Amino acid sequence: MSTTVTGGWNDAAAMVAIGTRIDEVGTLIRDGAAFYLRRDVGGRYHLELHRTPVDLVEKRVRLVGTLVGPNLVNADGVAPA
Repeated sequence: MSTTVTGGWNDAAAMVAIGTRIDEVGTLIRDGAAFYLRRDVGGRYHLELHRTPVDLVEKRVRLVGTLVGPNLVNADGVAPA
């Protein structure tokens, strides 16, 4: 995994630099039109997705992408974990 950050959802952005590659496992959450990764290590990432993975909602997934803002990941891929 590229990141090993722990703590609350605000802690991830404070400790990981923008542009960092993200490779993490967690649960894919949908909230209205938004998608989040509830991280196994704690906290969550808001996701920018290029496709809508509705079949993976509420399931364990592996996220690969780039941190582009505070707790915001541009996802290259979301796949079953």
